Amino acid sequence: MFNDLVLVRIEAAALNPADLAFQSGAPDHVVDSFFPVTPGWDLAGVIEQTGSATTGFRPGDEVIGFVRDKAMHYGTYAEKISAEPRQLVRKPRNLSWAQAAGLPVAGLTAYQAIMHSLEVAAGDNVLVHGAAGGVGHLAVQIAAARGARVIGTGSEASQTFIESLGATPVRYGDELVEQVRKIAPDGIDAILDTAGRGSLATTHAIAALGARVATITQSAADYPGTINVYVHLDGNDLTRLVELTEEGKLTVHVSRTFPLDRAAQAQQQLAAGHTRGKIILENRTEA
Repeated sequence: MFNDLVLVRIEAAALNPADLAFQSGAPDHVVDSFFPVTPGWDLAGVIEQTGSATTGFRPGDEVIGFVRDKAMHYGTYAEKISAEPRQLVRKPRNLSWAQAAGLPVAGLTAYQAIMHSLEVAAGDNVLVHGAAGGVGHLAVQIAAARGARVIGTGSEASQTFIESLGATPVRYGDELVEQVRKIAPDGIDAILDTAGRGSLATTHAIAALGARVATITQSAADYPGTINVYVHLDGNDLTRLVELTEEGKLTVHVSRTFPLDRAAQAQQQLAAGHTRGKIILENRTEA
């Protein structure tokens, strides 16, 4: 039963908003938990051991992965974890351990939203709400790599960062609709909400006829025609993310790293909000 698993020494693991949601008990009605629960789904690490039936990997391989089971029990806020080979792909050669750890969950969410849900194509006008965040900053780059014209919303402090990703930045606030209309007078073809906080309320004022709209934060039922995006493991998508990074079209911004034994403080930082890119745990102790 377990002879096809691999043992991974975790070098770094990313935090995601879902970690906070599970800690609060919000998804208890849909996902079982077995205590003690170790949070975390993202990892970047080195394979230490393979099972007798394992194929595709060998000890010493550097990998990234989306390691998620049907129930919450063993997660990646850890020194080591057993994983299924299908949950892993090779680590991007040009990313640090911390950057690589931030790619799987946020990257898959962004990629599946942009490529599958919204079907962004070259020449589209695309609006990403929350363009400086963990998913948002990757979605901007993926859309830009498709040849889309990207507009990204964010705070005043994040405008330069959003521009560096390849998007035209606009500020949150009462003038958001007017700013977007000036940039794209014919309307927006695809809108991705990664920010919540009522972002989709602006949709009808800025959307072109037939615009595609998706969200990772709000109930689509409140906005007819909107698609809810739920991340899922797809080895082909994860491999494509690796390729995009190695082609120089995608990178992961790490806002801060914490040693593994300060995971609680890292979660507090995540809960405070206003994080650019990703917060990462590293398998080290504080000096």
